[in-house]
Amino acid sequence: MTVKHVLNDQLAMGYAAGVLPEAFDLVVAAHLSLSDESRALVNSYEAVGACVMEECETVEMSNTALSATLSRIKANDAITPRVKPSGILPAPIQKYVGGDVDKVKWKPLGGGVKQAILPTDGTAQARLLFIPAGQSVPDHGHQGTELTLVLQGSFSDEVDHFARGDIEIANEDLDHQPVASLDADCICIAATDAPLRFNSLIPRLLQPFFKI
Repeated sequence: MTVKHVLNDQLAMGYAAGVLPEAFDLVVAAHLSLSDESRALVNSYEAVGACVMEECETVEMSNTALSATLSRIKANDAITPRVKPSGILPAPIQKYVGGDVDKVKWKPLGGGVKQAILPTDGTAQARLLFIPAGQSVPDHGHQGTELTLVLQGSFSDEVDHFARGDIEIANEDLDHQPVASLDADCICIAATDAPLRFNSLIPRLLQPFFKI
C-alpha cells in the first residue's frame, strides 16, 4: 500500500518527543502503522533525541522517578504503533474500541454520517467517522488543528484525494468539505484541539449536541 499524504516534521518531532495530546498521539500512531515513510521519519527524530540525551549533563533523580516512568510507559502502551495492522482499524485504535469496526458504538449525525467519540485525556478529542459512499460532511473551517486519517475507502476535498493510510493536516487557513468517494463507504479517525467552524446554520446549531 502506497501512502501519499504523510506526517510533517512538526508532528513527527512532537510524537517522538511525547508532547502531543493523547488524541493526536492516537491518530499519529495509527498512521505510523500504515506508513513506512512516516515511521522512518519518526524513528529518525527518536534517534536524534537519544543522541541529545547522551550529551546532556546528568542530574540527580528522585526516589519515585523509576515508578513514575514505568507508569507513563504503561499508560502509553495502548497507542504504540509497533503492532502490524489487521482488519480495518489499526491496532492502536482497536485497543480503544475493544476490537475492529464491528465493535464501534456509532451515533448518527444525519445523512447517514455517524461518529464514535473515543475516550482520550486532555482538551483534544478523537472520533471515528463513518461517511457513506458519495456523501459529504458539512462545509467547515478550523479554530485549531484537525488531523484526519483514512482507514477505509477515500474522500476528496479542496486540497486533494485521500485514501487508506493518508493523513490530512488542517489548520485555521483551510475551509473544506470532504466528500466520500462513490466506490466505498469512508471510515476515518479525526482528532481536533478546538471546535470546528461550520459555515452553515444547521450544523452550527447542532454542534453542541454532537460535540464537534
